[in-house]
Amino acid sequence: MTTEKATILKLQLPTDPRWVRLVDENLEEILTDHAYCEQKAASSCISLIIQFPERQELVDVLTPIVAEEWEHFQRVIALIRKRGFQFGRKRTDEYAVALGKLERKGDKIERQLMDKLLINALIEARSCERFKILWKNLQDEELKQFYYELMASEAGHYVTFVKLAKAYMPEETVKARWEELLRQEADIIANLKVRPDRMH
Repeated sequence: MTTEKATILKLQLPTDPRWVRLVDENLEEILTDHAYCEQKAASSCISLIIQFPERQELVDVLTPIVAEEWEHFQRVIALIRKRGFQFGRKRTDEYAVALGKLERKGDKIERQLMDKLLINALIEARSCERFKILWKNLQDEELKQFYYELMASEAGHYVTFVKLAKAYMPEETVKARWEELLRQEADIIANLKVRPDRMH
């Protein structure tokens, strides 16, 4: 993926080309990791709803995303079974762990909420970028179509999380924090080992 295309999602660093060159050889692992990514995405939205039940807009917007992410989980499991693969155990998502450490603790609840929403937006943006790469490069035609469909979904989620952040904090504050997090996300990507068995 070119730097120009990555920039559409505001990402500062595109995925290393070595990743996609090896993915076809690791489909069982990448699909298992993808399934857990969808599970974590649904769980993250549920966690936000539970933590902020009084935020009506947040609850109303994230509830259907929970259902959508879980549907994606189910679809990935079906693809794993169809290919005779095994659904392996959950593995550490070093990318998500590193992003989670960027959340600022112990300040106003609105600022914490903004950070949570923007970190979720980053994960969705990076997922969208990876799904586009898979759509363009996989040999498996069914998987290509699958990732084309999910690419649009993740792009919509990315936009939704950023918009939600602006519903609870001033737009300029959100914009400044978003730019900061984008730079930090690029540093995380640059320092992570290229893993063809990981979605991120």
